[in-house]
Amino acid sequence: MHSVNLIESFSEFKDIKNIDRVTLMSIIEEVFRSMLIKKFGTDKNFDIIVNPDKGDVEMYKNRTVVEDDFAEDSFEYDENRHISLSDAKKIDEDFNLGDEVTEAVTMEDFGRRSVLSLRQNLVQKVLELEKTEIYNKYKERVGEIITAEVYQVWKKEILLLDDESNELILPRTEQIPTDFFKKGDTVKAVVLKVEMKNATPVIMLSRTSPVVLERLFETEVPEIADGLITIKKIVREPGERAKVAVESYDERIDPVGACVGMKGSRIHGIVRELKNENIDVINFTANPQLLIQRALSPAKITSIKLDEETHHAHVYLKPDQISLAIGKGGFNIKLAGKLTGFEIDVFREAEEEVEEDVDLEEFSDEIESNVIDELKSIGCDTAKDVLKLTTEELVRRTKLEESVVESARRVLASEFEEEKN
Repeated sequence: MHSVNLIESFSEFKDIKNIDRVTLMSIIEEVFRSMLIKKFGTDKNFDIIVNPDKGDVEMYKNRTVVEDDFAEDSFEYDENRHISLSDAKKIDEDFNLGDEVTEAVTMEDFGRRSVLSLRQNLVQKVLELEKTEIYNKYKERVGEIITAEVYQVWKKEILLLDDESNELILPRTEQIPTDFFKKGDTVKAVVLKVEMKNATPVIMLSRTSPVVLERLFETEVPEIADGLITIKKIVREPGERAKVAVESYDERIDPVGACVGMKGSRIHGIVRELKNENIDVINFTANPQLLIQRALSPAKITSIKLDEETHHAHVYLKPDQISLAIGKGGFNIKLAGKLTGFEIDVFREAEEEVEEDVDLEEFSDEIESNVIDELKSIGCDTAKDVLKLTTEELVRRTKLEESVVESARRVLASEFEEEKN
């Protein structure tokens, strides 16, 4: 502009990454048009050219040349839209009636106070829009894992900056108990929620949400990202233990093996990221008894009694298995209950009542492998598991013929008869 350059105002926006150039120019034009309306009562006959690279704005007023009599006597004459022929010729002798006269509007026409007000409005509008853009950007990223750098550590929360220097908050309540960060550290966390407080976006992160573990598995296990393996449910006690139920719709893929990786190569990275959180990966099943049995791993269960109406499960174990089922700090049984949806109570099975049992795999030389697999699919992993059920129930719950079931039961029963003799 002729007298006042707005480069100082524009320089405040040079590092803005959340607002595109077109939008920024539109805001600048809008602010200047507001100033024109305030000064002249209209902006319809004004042209505004924004030059953000130069740091200035050009404004031009366009008026139509009219007869001198019209300018002096007509009520329709508007000095913002019209200019008399004699005044037009003072600008240029070549002007005629009906021509359009374009004149530059300088900042001196508005006064110093208006210029300061314009600068303030411009800065305020751009910053408001940037905040809105940041809010919208992160609102779409809720549930997504991001990496940010620690900028400041406070007692109740940590302030982080993303790669565009946007501020993010990681509250102490959303940190793993063993987390310890200092300025400059890199942190992986999931976007938990985004809120607007006092017109400022507050972006909350979390490292304790089950979603963090889910996203890490998606990153480390290609089969999950490709949809070949599905994570059915995740439960966590952050920093202590987690249980992940997975399922594969492709019989050729072992979901647990794929998630753990060769020699634990895939899961080790996740464990390290979560401060050595103990992660159990189990095969999901719709059979509640079998799911409870797997969820209580590494404990070996003797028997289970379910009440599906009240969602209670009475689990009976040998004395030496009870501590394994409960786990350190009670986390194993607590997470098993959350994973299965059952309230689990463990009971000691009296030693004198516990008879020796035999794993079904021990009978592979007498019973065909497909029969053993079918029996194990319904939770019968031992000989006594099978013998506790009637032939009719085994036929109903498996795909086996009655004659095959009876034959298998005879083989298993003979094992215990021989022991008694």
